[in-house]
Amino acid sequence: MKRTRSSFPVDNLIDLKTKILNWVRTTYVDNVNKSQPICYLDSNQHQDKYGKFEALLAIGSTQELKMNTPGCIDALQGFHEETQDWLLGYLSYDLKNEIEDVSSFNEDLQQAPELFFFQPEKLLILRKNMIEFHYPEELQDVVHHDLESIERQNTEVDHQKININIRQVLSRTDYTNAVNGILEHIQLGDIYEMNFCQSFYAKHVQLSPIKIFQKLNDIARSPFAAFCQFDDHHILSASPERYIQRTGEKLISQPIKGTAKRSKNKALDKEISLGLQNDPKERAENIMITDLVRNDLARTAEKGSVRVEELCGLYSFRTVHQLITTISSQIRKGTRLNEILKTTFPMGSMTGAPKLSAMNIIEEFEHNKRGIYSGSIGYISPHGDLDLNVVIRSILYNKKNQQLSLAVGSAITYQSEPQKEYEECLLKAEALLKALE
Repeated sequence: MKRTRSSFPVDNLIDLKTKILNWVRTTYVDNVNKSQPICYLDSNQHQDKYGKFEALLAIGSTQELKMNTPGCIDALQGFHEETQDWLLGYLSYDLKNEIEDVSSFNEDLQQAPELFFFQPEKLLILRKNMIEFHYPEELQDVVHHDLESIERQNTEVDHQKININIRQVLSRTDYTNAVNGILEHIQLGDIYEMNFCQSFYAKHVQLSPIKIFQKLNDIARSPFAAFCQFDDHHILSASPERYIQRTGEKLISQPIKGTAKRSKNKALDKEISLGLQNDPKERAENIMITDLVRNDLARTAEKGSVRVEELCGLYSFRTVHQLITTISSQIRKGTRLNEILKTTFPMGSMTGAPKLSAMNIIEEFEHNKRGIYSGSIGYISPHGDLDLNVVIRSILYNKKNQQLSLAVGSAITYQSEPQKEYEECLLKAEALLKALE
């Protein structure tokens, strides 16, 4: 597909993003006659030297790749070679089953395909002072119509009020027992860190997913936020974490390990952040996963090119402080997309280490398939660059089944105390639950 680019100046970035989401909602999401794939990625003005745009919106599809294992990752490689165009979509955590000798027989709360990517019909890229319409040649006459429709939207966010009964899959006692069981594996030397997640769910839920996303995004302002609509499935993500980015022959991965709450009291907030940065347990969690990611990147890297650009960097978001490490590599010439994914997915921050052992023990203690949670959402550019997040701090909604789920997790190490890990999970769920109030 040949695309042309039309660019227009932006006066107020925040207002324009609100107008764009209101336009998407009224035209494509709430209008049942125009149900189409949609993927909206928002960096929320995060100061990230690796970021390439403020927001990206893809609407409609000319081609789609929707499938379950086996063969998903190789099929995605072929899909990109065929289209040589922008692709947007998600990888589910359960693609692990085609990469490693693992499986999952737990309940599937989401019932979504394990991989979904689409070649968009309409693509909008929002930069700091410019909005770009990357439309096919045959849709050039639609650009001004869409721009006018966007500009007519209001700048208010309609926060929907809903009545919802959210339940936890694990009780506090069940969670404590599970963590103690994981600690036994650590003591036996089977693993030295594992990301253990617990799920929340609600049935018979009717909501406007994009309104809830707007509320969640207002609360969290995360750098890898995403709203996605695929068939009856909706992903409302306030993710702060990048899984992997490719720019030319350079790879960047930015695992997060280490979380602390924010405080409205500035002095106390500063004290909390410094406490996190110097906490031996939190730093140990981060460094363990840093070593895992270094080893993953080394599998496709030029010899000696893997380096830690920043270790345990302190980053503060609206609801939490986080420790983020940045690891980079120069990939060997000719390395393809499927090789990058097969050597790095799923991301170590969501498994633990060693990765294979951790994934097997996850299946023993978690009660549900993770599905899209712990997977990744993002884009692949026409030239093969990519940027993919980690699907955490996210709400998953099946409109047809009227079922909603979300999950949160924490890293279990030999220093873990079940009660503190449980409280960390609730802290991570706070913004999600507030968006659903």
